[in-house]
Order: sequence, then C-alpha cells, then structure tokens
Amino acid sequence: MSQSAAPGQTIVDLAFGFILSGALATAAKLRIADKLESGPKSVADMAKEAGVDVQSLNRVLRLLAMFNVFKEENGKYQLTPAADLLRTSLPHTLHHAALMVTQDIFWKPVGELDEVVRTGENGMVPHFGAPFFDYLEKNKQAGAIFHRGMSSLSDLENAPIAQSYDWNGVNTIIDVAGGHGGLLIEALKCAPHAKGILYDRAHVLRDARVNEEPGRWSCVEGDFFKNIPAGGDVYMLKRIIHDWKDDDCVTILSNIRNVMSPDARILVCDCVIPPGNGAHGGKVLDVLMMSALPGFERTEEEFAALFKRAGLKLSRVIHTPALLSITEAAAA
Repeated sequence: MSQSAAPGQTIVDLAFGFILSGALATAAKLRIADKLESGPKSVADMAKEAGVDVQSLNRVLRLLAMFNVFKEENGKYQLTPAADLLRTSLPHTLHHAALMVTQDIFWKPVGELDEVVRTGENGMVPHFGAPFFDYLEKNKQAGAIFHRGMSSLSDLENAPIAQSYDWNGVNTIIDVAGGHGGLLIEALKCAPHAKGILYDRAHVLRDARVNEEPGRWSCVEGDFFKNIPAGGDVYMLKRIIHDWKDDDCVTILSNIRNVMSPDARILVCDCVIPPGNGAHGGKVLDVLMMSALPGFERTEEEFAALFKRAGLKLSRVIHTPALLSITEAAAA
C-alpha cells in the first residue's frame, strides 16, 4: 500500500488488508517457502506435495507475488528475498512470526474493534473466555505458536537493540520475562564479561535457548507480579510493559525497584510513540494491543509518569535501528 495513493484507493486498500494477512498465513501454514528451497517449482507440483487445490494455491501465490513475496516466471514460482525469510530451516526464520500474528487470538478481537472501542475493554474474554496470558497458559497450542512467534519476531531486533546500549561496567544482566532468551544472548555478546539470568514462567523457560552462549546465563522461574531476582546491574523488559495497564506496570517496576542497587538501571524496550501524524509502526502495534491485551504503546511523557509512580526516574531514551527504543530508568 502506498501512502501516495489516491484517497479513494487508500480506503479500499485498507479495507482489503485482512486478505493479505490471510494469504501470508496460508503460505506459511503450507510451508511454500520450504518447498522452493531446492529451486523454482510449478504450482501443480507444490499443490500435489501440500495436498491442496492447484488453482486455489496459484491464486494465493499470485496475490503475494504482487508484494514481492514469491515470484512467478516461466510457469514456475521461486523465492524472493522476502519469501526466503519464511523458510523454516533459517536460524532466524520469520515463519513462526507470521503464524503468530495471524492466529485467531489477534484477528478475532481486531475483527470487532468497534466493540473494543465502545467498551474500552479488549476482546480476549468475550472471544476466548480468559485474559490473554491466562488463555495461552491453558491452550498449549496457542501458547506454543505465540512464544515461538515472539522469539522469531525478536530475532530481527535483538542484536540492533543490544548493540545500541553501552554495557561497560555491567556484570549481571537480568532479562525479566525474557521469553526464550534471544535478547539476553545478544546482550551477553555485547558484554563479554557479564553473566545473565533469564527470568520467566516455567512453561516459557522449557524452550529457552540455553545452547547459545552456554555457561554464561541461567534460567530462574518466577512471576514478576510477585518478586524479581536481586543482584542485577541491568534489568531488561522487552515487549513487556506494553502488555499491561499502568497499575500493573507500576507493580512490575516497583518489584524491580525494591531489589535493585542504587546504581542499577532498568531498560524498557518498547515502542516510544512520537508526536504528530507521521508513520510509525508502534501506532499499528498499539491498536493490536488494545484489541487483545490490556496494555498499550506509550509516549516518552507517559513512560516518565509511569516510572515516577514506581519510585524511578527516566534517564534517557535511546532510539535504535529497530522499531523499539530503549527507555532507561534509574532509582529516583
């Protein structure tokens, strides 16, 4: 979609946007990129391999090729740089990220966004009978898709975020609710003398990437609403604070404040919404958060106010090459 399109076409393109998500999800579920690893193939061959209808598959791939996801030439489809990222054999594949973003826990609430706006409440309980993270813990398949997808999505941004911070003098890094440990691994690469702790729920830590940077970090099970490990020089919270309302965030941040040393720092890695009407991916993510979770993306001023309530102060905002910024907090 082009921001320079005619006004009428802009409306039409936005209205049809969900079709593109469905096409991308279909290609990921059928693992079309994997089928093209050995070279170009006809739709007939791929349809036979996947056990799907030839004409229907061609129509989906033809649509994705409009956006340079796959390319058709001489009757055969082939990988493009974008499609290549969907290959499951890649160490940092986006296959799982595509499946995560297009699963029903997101698109069903967004499909009734008007109800979310009317009530001010996200759509998880009406549609799925439980808050977001409670549902993921009960529904093992949805939970696995989400956590694998977050790890996949994070692989794009972990290194640029870690490389944007000065780790000089940091001896212990604690990644709070750090998922499978991707950001912690990249931070340890930038801080070669530091040790790390990955702190998360037990069902998340089962898939932690303990084979990377072995011996330099350990896993600790827990609930950040109840307690936080002490002893960190840096406490990282990546894509965590944006999941929760202010009161819940104050609880999480206060729990860290209670155990951190006077010189320790908290790094909140989330979008920082800039003023004005300019394009920023955080604005899209913010509406997704509103639909399925209680949280939201914040401005610099909103972060400062949040930190103040938790006995902290905003030190600085470090903008990174990724969508997320590092918002640093210190003891007030």
